[in-house]
Amino acid sequence: MSNPDSFIDEVTEEVRRDRLFGLWRRYGWIAVAVVVAVVGTAAALEWQNARARAVAQALGDAMLAALAAPDSEARAAALAEIGADGPAAAIVDFLRASELQGAGETDAALAILSRIADDNALPQEYRQLAMLKRAIVGAGTLPLDARRAQMEQLAAPGQPFRPLALEQLALIAVEAGDTAAAIAQFRTLLDEADATPALRERASQAIVALGGNVRES
Repeated sequence: MSNPDSFIDEVTEEVRRDRLFGLWRRYGWIAVAVVVAVVGTAAALEWQNARARAVAQALGDAMLAALAAPDSEARAAALAEIGADGPAAAIVDFLRASELQGAGETDAALAILSRIADDNALPQEYRQLAMLKRAIVGAGTLPLDARRAQMEQLAAPGQPFRPLALEQLALIAVEAGDTAAAIAQFRTLLDEADATPALRERASQAIVALGGNVRES
């Protein structure tokens, strides 16, 4: 290669470097800002995840400690001291309602379940589960017609607790003295695709106990 060509290449390379340096001085801050934003976002997300894990672990430890109390009354009292928000608070309340029921404080348990069922801020599944448990806990206490109306809502096709609600409707019919309706409900439960084997077994035993046949003849 001749010297003039070499000189031209050197000048071209120098001009290229000058242009790149100029672009960097002009726009380099954007690249730095992007890097800082990416690193900062990743660090913030990691901190949030670590904090969420710590909060969940602390809640779990507190619940285990409360459930280790010697009796239902003490466990209910310990659960009442746990601070939580949203769905986590609902889970603690479900446990507390169960312990209050075990301690014979049915009215207090029903009050907690009613509060969960009426909380529009909670996911629908939580509210429906509270309605189901309220019907179970309130057997013999809450008006039969009110319990039946709520279970009919939960027993609608496509509802997540439909099989359990069907069982409750059958038991409500037994409570009302309507044996034929109870047997019919239990048979409906046997045909329910989402019913568990244990639920089907209970339905079969109930039909026999009520004097019916598992399948219509």
